[in-house]
Amino acid sequence: MCLQTDVTNTVNYQDIGKYPEDGMYIHGYFLEGAKWDLGRGSEQGYLVEMELKDLHPPLPVVNVIAKLKENRPTVGFYECPVYATTARGPTYIFTAYMKMESEDYDFKLWILAGVALL
Repeated sequence: MCLQTDVTNTVNYQDIGKYPEDGMYIHGYFLEGAKWDLGRGSEQGYLVEMELKDLHPPLPVVNVIAKLKENRPTVGFYECPVYATTARGPTYIFTAYMKMESEDYDFKLWILAGVALL
């Protein structure tokens, strides 16, 4: 088993009126080293380079679903570590698979930028 993270296009958690069909909605995450570009309509957003002086941009509401490892999509996703605090290290929680702009995008850019969810 593993966790699949689907970032919704809903920024305010109060705009979601009901529970999801699978998993649970989580809010309150911040990105470090990158920012999230919202999708258009039903299209899911993706990671983009961070803007200057915006150190911890908020992440929209996330739907976290438990899946079998073999059913989890991995192509075009960055394995983003999730931490409870900015201290990182001992506050590691799990790995979130964050969608990148395209399947050809190099995930090493996000590793070098130190991208993490807090």
